[in-house]
Amino acid sequence: MSRLIANLGFALMMTALTMTHGGADEPAENGQQASESDSRAERISNYLTGAKFVGKFTVDGKDDTTPKTEEYTISKCEKLAEKNLYRLTARIKYGEVDSEIPMDLPILFAGNTPVITLNSLSLPGMGTFSARVLIHDGRYSGTWQHDKVGGHLFGKIVKE
Repeated sequence: MSRLIANLGFALMMTALTMTHGGADEPAENGQQASESDSRAERISNYLTGAKFVGKFTVDGKDDTTPKTEEYTISKCEKLAEKNLYRLTARIKYGEVDSEIPMDLPILFAGNTPVITLNSLSLPGMGTFSARVLIHDGRYSGTWQHDKVGGHLFGKIVKE
């Protein structure tokens, strides 16, 4: 169960975008804001499509302090019509489940740093997940929550 949470974290983290060099959404004249927003959405979509999150995750309250290995692959990321909303199709391996699952997730920005955001996302047969995954300079880090269990995650983002 913890592995699935980490995997979702990845999908959300999934989020590793070398997108830290785009401008923040600020009011601008002559459609510049829309143009910058479209450009950022295209960069994020291109960066995350085919990205693999490879790293570690922890479980709060566990005596074993050694982080567990995780790996997630985002096969596709596409911008949706709603502001800040993206469809990430991620491969999830959990127990006997091994499938690609599309998830419509907000990618918000702290300045110019993308943060993949899950807010109580319910996945049938798997539970409810929340996460915040920050992406910066080819790395990701964040927190995850699966029902009442949670922890931290971190690693590198590599393109396949």
